[in-house]
Amino acid sequence: MDLPQMPELMGLSLLVGLLALVATAAVARGWLRTEEDKASPPVRQKANESKKSGSKKQKQNQRVRKEKPQQHTFTHRLLAAALKSHSGNISCMDFSSNGKYLATCADDRTVRIWSTKDFLQREHRSMRANVELDHATLVRFSPDCRAFIVWLANGDTLRVFKMTKREDGSFTFTATPEDFPKKHKAPVVNIGIADTGKFIMTASSDTTILIWNLKGQVLSTINTNQMNNTHAVISPCSRMASVSKDGTWKLWDTDVEYKKQQDPYLLRTGRFEEACTMPCRLALSPDTHVLALASGTSIHLFNTRRGEKEECFESVHGECIADLTFDITGRFLASCGDRAVRLFHNTPGHRAVVEEMQGLLKRATSESTRQRLQQQLTQAQEALKSLGALKK
Repeated sequence: MDLPQMPELMGLSLLVGLLALVATAAVARGWLRTEEDKASPPVRQKANESKKSGSKKQKQNQRVRKEKPQQHTFTHRLLAAALKSHSGNISCMDFSSNGKYLATCADDRTVRIWSTKDFLQREHRSMRANVELDHATLVRFSPDCRAFIVWLANGDTLRVFKMTKREDGSFTFTATPEDFPKKHKAPVVNIGIADTGKFIMTASSDTTILIWNLKGQVLSTINTNQMNNTHAVISPCSRMASVSKDGTWKLWDTDVEYKKQQDPYLLRTGRFEEACTMPCRLALSPDTHVLALASGTSIHLFNTRRGEKEECFESVHGECIADLTFDITGRFLASCGDRAVRLFHNTPGHRAVVEEMQGLLKRATSESTRQRLQQQLTQAQEALKSLGALKK
């Protein structure tokens, strides 16, 4: 009697089984989604972290670029100008004999020619000569100001540049077809051209000095027979200055009769303690009244008539001072050590002129001489007054 109900029960049990499977599948799908959701945040977090780290690196790179070392800044009441066109550190300078130009060379593979008449202007013009496949460490004008020579850092030799003036007053610079042959076995410490323009001098850090003609042929080899050379120059006058590790500087008169075995005369000596601890550079003004001594990044100016220090400039450059020189008029002292040339008013030179003219006026006998001396005295006093350096 119960057999007819079996199909209905079976159908009902099948329906229940299907519902159970659907429910199980739904639960399983929900569990998988939950597990995926649990796993996905770290993935998104890693992506966000990578984006954040990337942005941080970009900001750090931008900060590094922004924090790139800037040009050294320096101010002083006697600073006349700062010449800034080189993109590398300047190693050497030279004023032309006519007083119109200043040549500078740097490790940016260029030589710059500056117009001295622009020194007191707001803008300072310069003309660029490229040093192909090398860079210059030393530069010197020829006496006729129609050429200049440079010492090549990598080539270890001389290169000559000829200067041709255009109608607009600018120059073109042409290097000679061939550099001088390589002869020195040790690093060169200085180069120079004779006032006659007929020969060139190069001195190396061993005991060798070479004399060249303008075609690159060695005319003479000089052995100084010392332990080594530290510097050598071609003298344009009869006086020179020296500085020693004993902490002193000296001014000498070399206008003597060497054939009679006369020795140079010591004119003046002074103290410079910095020479005891570090290498120094020096420059003597054209009238020999002022001696400039540089040690590290500082410059000291001495009056050679009295042997006294009159001016001191601290932290002039961002690097140790590489070169120091006066212009041919003695009005300016130039220094270099980083990417700029700094020009200073030579107030000790003006004071020396005042002292000299006052002494000469007392001994003057003619009215014309007195007028000439008084005019020079007045000019020096006015220059000091304009610079706020006139002593009362």
